[in-house]
Amino acid sequence: MKKNMGENREKRKPIRLIAAVCNNRGIGKNGHLPWSLPSEFQYFLNTISRVSRPGNFNLMIWGRHCWNSHPENIYPLPNSLHVVLSKTLTNVPNYAHFLCRDFESAVRLAAEHPLADVIETVWILGGTQVYEDALQHPWCDLLYLTDVMADFDCDVFFPEFDRKLFQLQERFPDVPSDIQEENGIKFQCQVFKKEAADSI
Repeated sequence: MKKNMGENREKRKPIRLIAAVCNNRGIGKNGHLPWSLPSEFQYFLNTISRVSRPGNFNLMIWGRHCWNSHPENIYPLPNSLHVVLSKTLTNVPNYAHFLCRDFESAVRLAAEHPLADVIETVWILGGTQVYEDALQHPWCDLLYLTDVMADFDCDVFFPEFDRKLFQLQERFPDVPSDIQEENGIKFQCQVFKKEAADSI
């Protein structure tokens, strides 16, 4: 009986947020990135598509506006399944795989049959409300935030978070720690780890 009960339990998945954030926590303007940092964007793509073994996937959770703001030429992303959150859409958008009405429904997709055995990580790609929902979720363990060291006019912002709960790491695997510069803009890739995060 214990074995059967265990098989029916959902499988916890690490929930990780990723964003590039300028000085005022801005992350976008008029549906676009307000800066041009091709190498940082490539780092973003490489990070969210990394899996530990062939045949596994990561689940990407997007708000509808965030999904619409990304160029179609980035799809398909390797090792990636996409879920778009919307209370108004009735059909799954082009290049996406799933449509959910709320954040918790999207997380359950990754944690329950049939996807639980192949999903490694749940990546949160925006916008603001989706980030807020993810920050409050008990499975959230890491924030991948690129510090764009400049001021930009933005109309979308990354939410405030508890920097005692999420602590900046000096070094982290596969994340460059040095300050970089591109197109006259300095930036630094950073990872914040949830203090005493439950083991996944």
